[in-house]
Amino acid sequence: MKMRFCPRCKSDEITKSGIVKERQRYHCKKCSYHFSVEKEGKSIDPYYVIKALQLHIEGVTYREIERILGVSHVSVMNWVKKYKIKAPENYDYHPTYKVLTLTELSTFMANPLNLKNSGMMITELGDKYMMIKWERLKSV
Repeated sequence: MKMRFCPRCKSDEITKSGIVKERQRYHCKKCSYHFSVEKEGKSIDPYYVIKALQLHIEGVTYREIERILGVSHVSVMNWVKKYKIKAPENYDYHPTYKVLTLTELSTFMANPLNLKNSGMMITELGDKYMMIKWERLKSV
């Protein structure tokens, strides 16, 4: 059994005091406070939150972030709202990305033609690397 404490006085002198809306209710003997224990939600490693926000800033769509990180696109949207993140609007360039192993990344970077006429960012994704490259949109 988990040790419970009174949220008001931090006392451990508590007893069960019924169930309200399918949640256990408790009573503190020390301060006579009644309380329910909050539902413990699933927590996500802050690493994924930071990576998702970085990718959003770089122009990667919510669905693409979902596929890359394995985190719901709805969660990513909620984090963007929560932290008030705004992706810069620049319509002259568009990002493309590739997920590469270290060997593939080394081979790509060794070719000077791959580094010409574009901006690039490389970020770690576990045991792989994600390369985001910005290319100028071609006029039609």
